[in-house]
Amino acid sequence: MTENSAELRDAAPLVALRGVNKHYGALHVLQDIDLEIAQGEVVVLIGPSGSGKSTLCRTINRLETIDSGSIEVDGKPLPAEGRELAKLRAQVGMVFQSFNLFSHKTVLENVVLAQVKVGKVAKAEAESTARELLERVGVGAQADKYPSQLSGGQQQRVAIARALAMNPKVMLFDEPTSALDPEMVNEVLEVMRSLAARGMTMVVVTHEMGFARSAANRVLFMADGRIVEENTPDAFFTAPRTDRAKDFLSKILQH
Repeated sequence: MTENSAELRDAAPLVALRGVNKHYGALHVLQDIDLEIAQGEVVVLIGPSGSGKSTLCRTINRLETIDSGSIEVDGKPLPAEGRELAKLRAQVGMVFQSFNLFSHKTVLENVVLAQVKVGKVAKAEAESTARELLERVGVGAQADKYPSQLSGGQQQRVAIARALAMNPKVMLFDEPTSALDPEMVNEVLEVMRSLAARGMTMVVVTHEMGFARSAANRVLFMADGRIVEENTPDAFFTAPRTDRAKDFLSKILQH
C-alpha cells in the first residue's frame, strides 16, 4: 500500500456513518456505528457470522434502511427514495455474494444496461466502456455469452465490471467470494486487488484473511453489532487488542 490510513483520512471523508443504529425486531444488529472512510481507502470488515458486517455494508447504498443516525456519501446524506436514490446507487457500486446478473441478457448487455438506463450514456459508448472493463477483469472473450455459460468466478468478475461501468465513487463488496468454488476465489480477489491498487475506495465484507492482510488499509473487526476493534492489517493480525478479536483469529487462522 502506498499511503497509510492516517494520511488518507486527513481529507473530508468520502463515506461517513454517525451514530448508526439498526434493529430487526428485537435484534439490535448495528449499535451506534461511527465510521469514516477516506477516498482511496480500502476498509475490510471481518468478524463472526451475525456480527452486522453485511448489514453495515448494505446501509451505505440504502439497501438496508437505518433506525437512527446518519450516513453521508461525498458530503451528501443518503436520499430516501426515487430518482436521487437510483443516482446514489450508481455512485456506490455493489457486488453481492450471488452475482445477480440478468440471465436472459448476454455478458455485454449486462454491463451496458445500467449505463444506458440510469447513466443515459449512448449505447455505442456504453458498449465500448463495457468491452474495455470486461477486458480489464479478464473476461473480454466472454462478452457474447450468457451468464449460465460462465463459471462462478467469471460471473463475479462480470458483476464487478458492471458496477465499475457506472464510474462509482465507492465500491461495496458483500462477501463476493463466499459462493465460489475454492479454485475460483483467487481470480476474483486478484481483480479486487488491482482495483485497490488503482485507488478505488472499497468497503469489503469477507472471510478471506489473506485479502484483508494484503489489500486493506484498515481492518474493522465487528461483533454483536459493534465495531470492536480497528487497526492496520499488520497490527490487527499480529497483535489484536481485544479478547473477542484474539478468539476469532485463533479459530480462523488455525485452518
